[in-house]
Amino acid sequence: MIGRLNHIAIAVPDLAVASAKYRDLLGAHVGQPQPLPEHGVTVVFIETGNTKVELLEPLGEASPIAAFLAKNPAGGMHHICFEVPDILAASATLTAGGARVLGDGTPKTGAHGKPVLFLHPKDFDGTLIELEEV
Repeated sequence: MIGRLNHIAIAVPDLAVASAKYRDLLGAHVGQPQPLPEHGVTVVFIETGNTKVELLEPLGEASPIAAFLAKNPAGGMHHICFEVPDILAASATLTAGGARVLGDGTPKTGAHGKPVLFLHPKDFDGTLIELEEV
């Protein structure tokens, strides 16, 4: 069902500072900040050649990233994202197998303009999984 690893997401307390580290210290190509109000975050993508790193900063006090950073003030890995060819079929297969889709189960539009879903971390060994339709 899953395809390639699309990105690894890292929650950060300061997007500008984190972006500068990847650009200046690691020599990475750093994209422009993208506010995603529906997800409560601002993101920056770091191109790595074979995948991406997504830096996440809270967008507003109700952001799920704000809660993550309250527990992890220095930041840290938030989720990993895999590509799937059909997000609704993937969701049906996962829920039939006992996995929990977060929210109401309806895909939302992600940072790449494609449908995404998140899977409960307790169902995947403590890791929050995002699925993105390609």
